[in-house]
Amino acid sequence: MKLAVFDIGGTNLKCGYFGDDHNITCQKKYETPKTFKGLVKQMHRYLDTLLDIDGIAISAPGAVDDTKGEIDGISSVPYIHNRPIFHELEAEFGLPVTIENDANCAGICEVNIGAGKNFTNVAFVVVGTGIGGAVFINRKLYKGSHLFGGEFGLMSTADGLILSMQATIVKAAAKYVAQTEADDVDGEKLFLLADQGDKLANELIDEVYDRLAMGLYNIQVSFDFDAIVIGGGVSARSSFSAEVAKRLEAQLVEKKVEKIMPVVETCQYHNDANLYGAAYNFIEKQKKR
Repeated sequence: MKLAVFDIGGTNLKCGYFGDDHNITCQKKYETPKTFKGLVKQMHRYLDTLLDIDGIAISAPGAVDDTKGEIDGISSVPYIHNRPIFHELEAEFGLPVTIENDANCAGICEVNIGAGKNFTNVAFVVVGTGIGGAVFINRKLYKGSHLFGGEFGLMSTADGLILSMQATIVKAAAKYVAQTEADDVDGEKLFLLADQGDKLANELIDEVYDRLAMGLYNIQVSFDFDAIVIGGGVSARSSFSAEVAKRLEAQLVEKKVEKIMPVVETCQYHNDANLYGAAYNFIEKQKKR
């Protein structure tokens, strides 16, 4: 099966060719168009460079409703929402089209060919600007009754905030800037400062580890996963998942439920996960047609 795969992001539109060998090649990246018409035009330009395409697989933000053929919710790409986008794209290109949420696509990739491929029940947790993810039960994506499965960042914490506001390096870096008036401190720089012995940087990162481990504790005692796979920008730091796992295990030990400790893995496909996941989602959906 030969597919054109697209990842619609708030900043960039990523494109690729998924061939019979299940590898993605011919990758291109463009600035995300400002309008739906512009998006279709850019997709046409990329498709014109390919031959013998069997379908189009798309990763996109929002709550994708396969039944309605629409993308609910809101995102930084507003024009893709609340319109019959499945029908519009299939009519435009004359090819079958599948669309799935971007975090779900990344999770689908990791469960099929990445860090979660040897497990049955998996939580895929994306730690970036906020926290999101996907839930897989018996290796099948569970989207929930309201298409809200995997929105881990909305879990409420004891002080009334949500996990996305407390357990990301992006937010920790913002706190560092607010407390020191330092310039140009992002997540990567915050880790560098901590490695150099900066006390505040270490305290803020320590808080992120603890808060995220608490979130994973709640996820684990709710679902009892075999594995939790961590993706997002922090996954580039090899020690991140191991540190979170250590703190998660400590919490489970404290509550005397350490026997349910999951394997905690770092994602394998990083920036390509959405494209591969979109392709595997297409293959799965075609089996059901």
